[in-house]
Amino acid sequence: MYIGKVIGMVVATRKDDSLVGTKLLIVQQTDMNGEPKGAAEVAVDSVGAGTGELVLVSKGSAARHIFENRSSPVDAAIVGIIDSMEVRP
Repeated sequence: MYIGKVIGMVVATRKDDSLVGTKLLIVQQTDMNGEPKGAAEVAVDSVGAGTGELVLVSKGSAARHIFENRSSPVDAAIVGIIDSMEVRP
């Protein structure tokens, strides 16, 4: 799981049947200070996140467990919207 910032969205009129009705967002992984790190990726939104929000992203097979169809071709899923963070040195 990692912290990321939603930087855009993907519109796909044709996609796997198990993804019909889902929202696909582009997420940029960030460090604890909110600075970008790594590559951006597409994640399925399960919580109603929007552009500019900090989110929690689940990766790999754990990301598929939020959907009823566990054979969906999902590798990343937004599972939370971050309201605030406190990082202690």
